[in-house]
Amino acid sequence: MSTYVVSDIHGEYDLFMGMLERIHFSEQDILYVLGDVLDRGPHPIKVLLEMMKYPNIIPMIGNHEVMGLTCLRFLMQEITDDNISKITDHPAIVQKLINWQMNGSVTTTDEFHKLDMETREQVLHYMEEFILYEELTVGDTEYILVHGGLGNFEPDRPLEDYDLDELVWTRPDYEMAYYDDIYVITGHTPTQAIEANDRPGYIYRKHNHIAIDCGACRYDGRLGAICLETGEEFYVEKEKIR
Repeated sequence: MSTYVVSDIHGEYDLFMGMLERIHFSEQDILYVLGDVLDRGPHPIKVLLEMMKYPNIIPMIGNHEVMGLTCLRFLMQEITDDNISKITDHPAIVQKLINWQMNGSVTTTDEFHKLDMETREQVLHYMEEFILYEELTVGDTEYILVHGGLGNFEPDRPLEDYDLDELVWTRPDYEMAYYDDIYVITGHTPTQAIEANDRPGYIYRKHNHIAIDCGACRYDGRLGAICLETGEEFYVEKEKIR
């Protein structure tokens, strides 16, 4: 049995399937997906439907799922005069829809609307069950898995005290070790955007941080994963799966 972690797939179905093949993913293994399956890339819903087949894939919520869930629930409604008046009465939903669109929602909504109603409900229910974080011990090593970071970090602060925004929107200070004996694994921030990273586009591992968003949909088109038992890194790139 091996424990793998991947993040920020962003609709890159071919990269995701390539990664499952690359790590020889089996029913004895566990794969944590640290959020941001949705948006930007061509097939976010296709990725979700594939993930739903595996009880040993454990999804965590990212900021794109947070944006998507509210908007998709609203878009599920039948368009009626009453719903249109709700938009007028609650302009916040309009702003959420605009914000989500600006963050790459088109591919998600296009695929979602092609599903039948039953499958749409199954997808939304699946997303609503995404966990916020995970604490793991693998061998003798402790890990915290979270999409964004630990906003307003305090060493003695329990994880359950962090709110949603602090966990999915925050970008960590990768120059500071949060814990002496716990590794914090995050997505959300592409490793190309970490100033101190001397390997942009590859997994960043310093100061007890492990950042695994390798820019699958942006930058180099590379999906990265790590095995927690061995520390081995795995990569799938677009030009290598064509």
